[in-house]
Amino acid sequence: MNAEDIKLHPEWKDLLAGEFDKSYFERLVTFVKNEYRTARVYPEGPNIFRALNTTPPGAVKAVILGQDPYHGPGQADGLCFSVQEGVKVPPSLRNIFKEIERDLGYGHPLSGNLEPWARRGVLLLNAVLTVRDAAPGSHRDKGWEVFTDRIIRVVNEHCDGVVFMLWGSYARKKAAFIDPAKHLVLESPHPSPLSAHRGFLGNGHFSRAEGYLKNSGKTPIDWRL
Repeated sequence: MNAEDIKLHPEWKDLLAGEFDKSYFERLVTFVKNEYRTARVYPEGPNIFRALNTTPPGAVKAVILGQDPYHGPGQADGLCFSVQEGVKVPPSLRNIFKEIERDLGYGHPLSGNLEPWARRGVLLLNAVLTVRDAAPGSHRDKGWEVFTDRIIRVVNEHCDGVVFMLWGSYARKKAAFIDPAKHLVLESPHPSPLSAHRGFLGNGHFSRAEGYLKNSGKTPIDWRL
């Protein structure tokens, strides 16, 4: 697969052009194509790059990082922490909604579809963009992490005044790629039920993001759904 075959927003395609011909990406494409042919894989193929296609570089105001897509039927939609319309809100996302309600006073939404956030400038990026059914972590260490690390570096280099919300030890490692003089880096434990009460709930990240964007002359993100 070459750059012409990747269905990607033109702005991202230009900034990431050098990745598509690298040997790691060619191996990744071969692996992913075979997985979709021989197993049930999420998200649906057209949604693999949905986070990038919904939030182009020029629109990015905030970045939220996840790890894998959801690995159950009908859940993963290509945006981290988001689920398809009508799907029960997963526990981590429920805790994100709880913190927004505590921090900003917005009511708890009924839907876990986060596309409105993505369209308002929140890049909802998983480190790994595909997963096999019922097999969390099954597509890790195949090349996706190299590609998504490059995306983080591109945002760091080409955007100004972005809020990076790094939740959990995995996401927090990505702070090494981010210039805190150009961007706001917010770190806390993960919103998972196993760790949310150890510092995610009460972290105030959403109000801090609002204040930072206002002070940067940008319109704050509307976190209501």
